[in-house]
Amino acid sequence: MAKLTAFEVGYCLHPGCMALKGAGWRVCKFPARAWLLEARGKRWLWDTGYADHFEHYTKGILSLYRATTPVHFDSKDALFRQLASQGILPADITALIISHFHGDHIAGLRDFSGVPSISSMDGWIRSRKLRGFAALRNAFVPGLIPDDFETGLQWMEAFEETALPAELAPFERGYRLPGSGDEIILVPLPGHAAGHIGAFVLTDSGWELLASDAAWSPKSYESLRGPSRMAHLVMDNSAAYYQTLNRLHQLHLSGNVKIHLCHEGDL
Repeated sequence: MAKLTAFEVGYCLHPGCMALKGAGWRVCKFPARAWLLEARGKRWLWDTGYADHFEHYTKGILSLYRATTPVHFDSKDALFRQLASQGILPADITALIISHFHGDHIAGLRDFSGVPSISSMDGWIRSRKLRGFAALRNAFVPGLIPDDFETGLQWMEAFEETALPAELAPFERGYRLPGSGDEIILVPLPGHAAGHIGAFVLTDSGWELLASDAAWSPKSYESLRGPSRMAHLVMDNSAAYYQTLNRLHQLHLSGNVKIHLCHEGDL
């Protein structure tokens, strides 16, 4: 069975209602989580959380990104340092899986330069050329991308497609992560961002889903409550977002899968 280990890599502050309709204007803490996935002698990282690079590269118009979601990050909490404290170096990582290209998920990429990356094709193709206001609207920070990034980039869609076990309904199909057998299966979770993806992981406790930013609070998929209408302005596709949220709701009701969210604020 696969093993999941969560890391908190900085956090941002934001009014609760931006993440969950009706939550009010109280400022809430939203941790940026990354995960270490281990299966069959291999290790993968799921996202990176924040890093010192985030402040360095959010200059000019992109400084509004930091201004609207104030970031709290201590250099000692960088993902590569947390891993090193456990004896894991970047060279020990098989690949880094990117759920989507928002800055709070890719800020540590430069700390893992040379490690192959995996993303959806749609996510990278639609993000890589964004600059200025378009980059700001899509929370994409071009400077966070290492120079050699595309050299080791693999598309999720190039992996073997497979039918999912019945207990994962309403999700039906996904892509086997090479080297993980049937223990890690990548799935599209459209709506929040271009090419937004998740992963079903079979652990000793059963199936678990890394749902990334498909919601920012369990209350969202439990009660089918999305964020405020203002948040729709920065969504990739609000109709697709609610379709994904509804699927998470059905998955939650089944009781077959433990759902993990990247930010899961204190709402």
